[in-house]
Amino acid sequence: MIAILIVLVLAALLALRFWAADLTRMAFVPQGHFVALPPLAADAYDKPAAWIARPDLPTDPARFLPEGIARKPAGHAAVFFIHPTSLLARDHWNASVDDPDSKGRANLFVQVMASPFNAVGGIWAPRYRQAAFGSFLTDKPDSKQALDAAYRDVVLAFDAFVRQAPADAPIVLVGHSQGAVHLLHLLQQRVNGTPLSRRIVAAYIIGWPVSVRHDLPRTGLAACTAPDQTACALSWMSFAEPADPAMLRDSFRHYPPLDGSTAREAATLCTNPLNGGSAPAAPASANLGTLVPGDDWLSRKMIARAVPARCAPDTGLLLIGDAPSLGQYVLPGNNYHVYDIPLFWANVRADVERRVAAWERAR
Repeated sequence: MIAILIVLVLAALLALRFWAADLTRMAFVPQGHFVALPPLAADAYDKPAAWIARPDLPTDPARFLPEGIARKPAGHAAVFFIHPTSLLARDHWNASVDDPDSKGRANLFVQVMASPFNAVGGIWAPRYRQAAFGSFLTDKPDSKQALDAAYRDVVLAFDAFVRQAPADAPIVLVGHSQGAVHLLHLLQQRVNGTPLSRRIVAAYIIGWPVSVRHDLPRTGLAACTAPDQTACALSWMSFAEPADPAMLRDSFRHYPPLDGSTAREAATLCTNPLNGGSAPAAPASANLGTLVPGDDWLSRKMIARAVPARCAPDTGLLLIGDAPSLGQYVLPGNNYHVYDIPLFWANVRADVERRVAAWERAR
């Protein structure tokens, strides 16, 4: 019996190793076809209920601070944060505005990923009818339709943010994963070449490949290569070693870059969050604090000097050395996608503070 159990376990491990991508698609790609979403009302995002985080809400998850991190006086900046995918179900291509499961998960993501930015000002994080996680695992036309529908909500929210945020405030833009996809298009269509571009401190386009040749020029931003640089973009995708980005590359190859090119190049923007992009590598001693979540993501602690980082020139990945123990949500291939910001929580906080201060000094 023990021998049989050992064989079954080994067989399961082999199946996960060789067919992880196929099994993941089976588990998450939505069934049926995309159903067109009715447009939201033009004033939908004038209402507080349409936001996960907004400065005038009595409480919101973006105000979270880990134990030992002091709360600072409210800054002058306005932060627009687009949360990553929190819809894991297969019954719809897009989340509904009142789905409790995806709403709860989105709140947690805003808490751990947007909170570093509360050092510089109020955070605006909209609820939107995001595309399901499985949309990124298939090349079905339904996938693009679901993302386009989600983006229309994000545009509506961004326009409301611009109207309602202080008119002279510096702006920080943040998107992770699906949020980063939408942020790229916002930069191209709503920011680049407009008066608003003069107010952009930085754009944190995290957890999605940003092509140096095909994406970055269309955003109107340079790559951040110094910790006090402004009007620049940061991006990274975190992998422990040995890294296998095959599933990641398979996921994003279906989505053309901003210039409409039919093929993506290998060179993607990689910013080392431990030094603001000033060097490709940094030791663990440069890590000011990793936010380590509990199994339920409700309990968290900060650990300094735990994780190094280096940009790999051949792949554009951010490599973090041996796999740290952060929880159960590491993706196949040693992909620490869900932990892109928590891995460097304190450094991201210090980074955005420096950039906002530099923007204000320049003016």
